[in-house]
Parts: sequence; structure tokens; C-alpha cells
Amino acid sequence: MSDTSVQEHRAGFVAVIGRPNVGKSTLVNALVGKKIVITSHHPNTTRNPIRGIISKPDFQMILVDTPGIHKPKTLLGTRLNTMVTQNLESVDAALLCLPADEAIGAGDEYIVKQLGHIRHLYIAVTKVDTAKNDSLIGKLAEVSDFVVRTGITVDEIVPISAKNLEQTDLLMDLLVKCLPGSPSLYPEDIDTDQASELHITELIREAAIQDLFEELPHSVVVTIDEMSKREGKNFYDIHATLHVERDSQKGILIGPQGARLKDIGMRARAGIETFLDAKVYLGIHIKVSKEWQRDPKALARLGFSERN
Repeated sequence: MSDTSVQEHRAGFVAVIGRPNVGKSTLVNALVGKKIVITSHHPNTTRNPIRGIISKPDFQMILVDTPGIHKPKTLLGTRLNTMVTQNLESVDAALLCLPADEAIGAGDEYIVKQLGHIRHLYIAVTKVDTAKNDSLIGKLAEVSDFVVRTGITVDEIVPISAKNLEQTDLLMDLLVKCLPGSPSLYPEDIDTDQASELHITELIREAAIQDLFEELPHSVVVTIDEMSKREGKNFYDIHATLHVERDSQKGILIGPQGARLKDIGMRARAGIETFLDAKVYLGIHIKVSKEWQRDPKALARLGFSERN
């Protein structure tokens, strides 16, 4: 008999995929145990693949939170879908999120068609805290029918609530089993590979799109113009630009007598100070970058190149 008393160390990548707004980012934050991805009720909040890193004595799991796969209406949407496809090329497993409070549809079928090369596929039925027991049973039956109808091979189907941490430990244990034997792939003292400046732009964007409606949240993108630490002090000066597509959007974000912009700055600064564990001066300038979601040159300037 082989000696199983010494566990093999495992390490690998798991892509968290699904339609927009199905709970992917909330789940990644819950599994990592820390907020590394901004969340919002708006679809397509995640715009860059962000890796959450979980390091334990016997494994290291790298979760890749991807933008929601959707039928693109703009060049930005096309490039977000391309990012997802590129990030699926080298993962060890994929975790498909199907929310308990929404019907399975054509978008989910489109997604699984992209997964033919994935060796291990798991399904997380997310947001079960929003479903009653009888409707959850019906939902699990719907998921089973979906698996049979599409002909996909699924390792496990796990109902979870990332919000309440229900069955997230079970999900983690199942995902670990599919990781290959390997030493850690990242330093074990970090929980994301996301650059600090990128995370700061995301915190500002999260504050900016809170309470916004319709298309405006999708028109907002943030860049850092300057970031410096004061000599001898735990204090940062950050100057950022909040880009929108139209003059009317600029007026909405500024608000009456600048009230909304002031509120955005206060919320964003609080999040940044927590992230940096330092005091922060935050200056936000709003700029109209006309139709940036459809302009290839503007997209490249704002970091959405064809190959990310």
C-alpha cells in the first residue's frame, strides 16, 4: 500500500465563469476571505481578469474572476469576452456560476460551448439565500436537465451562498481535488496578483457607480494620473481621472453643487485607506472621453488592449 500520510502539495488555476451579475466576484471574495474584487448590482462590473490567491499548507488555488460572458454591444464588450476566452486556455478547472434566482438561458448554453477543452467543470448554484427550499429543489432539477441537454461533463454541482458562506468550504475542498501536484505558483503571503494601482482604480469606480442607473455605470472607467507617498509619512497623494462618454454623464457624476462627486471621493478614499492601511488624499477629476467603449484607440489608452 502507498503511504497516504504525507499529502501531495497541489497548485493550479480555477476560472470562475458565468453570465454577468451571477455572483462570481462575491464568490471569489468569499473563498479568498478578503475583498479583492469590487462588487455591484450592475452587470459586467468586473472588467479585468483578477486572480485571487488562496495559500494553505497543502495547496495553492488561484481563482481567476472573469468578466461576465455576454452578447457584446460595444467593442469593449467584445474585448471582455476575448479576455475570458484567453483566460480559459490555461486553467485546470472551471467553476460555472448559475444563480438560484434566475432561469437558465441561452447565455448559459453559449458559455458551456466554450468549455470543450476544460478537464474539470464544476457548477455552483449561487445566491441560494434568495431561494426557498422548494424552489431550490426545482432549481437543482433544472441544472441537472441543463447538464443532460448540453452534454457537458460536470464533476460536482454545489448549491452555495457566498453572502452567508454556506457550503463555500465544501466547494473549496472539491476544487482542490482537481488541482495538479505542484509547488506554489505565487508567493504564499499575497492574496492577489492585481497591481495596487489597478485595485485603487476599481475602488474608485465601485464608489462612482453605486446608485447609478441604466447605461451610465458602463460608461465609467478610472485611470490613475499620479500616486506618491509622502516622505517619512504613511500618507499617499492620489490623483485620478474618472472618464465618462458624454457631457450629460459628467453632470450626473458631479451632482448639484458637486455633492455626488464629493460623496464618491469620500467612499472611495475610505476603501483605499483600508486597502493601503494608510491615510490618503484623493483628488478626482472627471473627463469626457467620447464613446470610449467603441473607440479602439481610447480602449487601448485605458488598458483594454486586444491582448491583455
